[in-house]
Amino acid sequence: MKEQFGLYLILTDPAAGYETCAQAAVDCGVRYVQLRMKKSPREHILKTAARIREITRNTDTRFIINDDLDIAIETDADGIHLGQDDLNLTTARKKWNRPGKIYGLSTHSFEQAKQAERLSPDYIGIGPVFPTQTKTDTAPVLGIAETARIAASVNLTSVAIGGITAGNLPDLLRAGITNFCTVSAVANSPDPAASIRQLQEIRKAHI
Repeated sequence: MKEQFGLYLILTDPAAGYETCAQAAVDCGVRYVQLRMKKSPREHILKTAARIREITRNTDTRFIINDDLDIAIETDADGIHLGQDDLNLTTARKKWNRPGKIYGLSTHSFEQAKQAERLSPDYIGIGPVFPTQTKTDTAPVLGIAETARIAASVNLTSVAIGGITAGNLPDLLRAGITNFCTVSAVANSPDPAASIRQLQEIRKAHI
């Protein structure tokens, strides 16, 4: 069954700090918070992950680690998100054989999304929808129509990602997208809770 939860928040260099953003996400009832610190030293990632784990523990917010399975295991995160070039999903499941753990997988095309169905991740990311500055190794931009087509074509929970802001979110929702991921729209804000609530209100207006 496809989940419908709206906002999925990725934390990368947030202006207000990682802990403040994570607490805002918990306070606003955000379903997923992912820690993505690609270029940081491992020890720094581990310490940050441990702090966010404590903030999200025993809440409705699920804490996801980007790419690094060892850190996910060490901090007892709720799950891990893997890219197309990261650790194989099947291998990750064997290494982290714990019931209830969540596995997400990035997809960048219709073909990759259909291939993901055979692996049965808990959700897939679909994107980039729009041009984005938060990643330099992005796949070609899909656009709203193609993102919506891919999401509708797979029997998996999906999350649109890439360049999504309060400005373009209404168009995405009108196209039938139900779950969306933001990075800069919240990370660049000095008041992450206000930015989260704004995105949630936009979604609520289109349900």
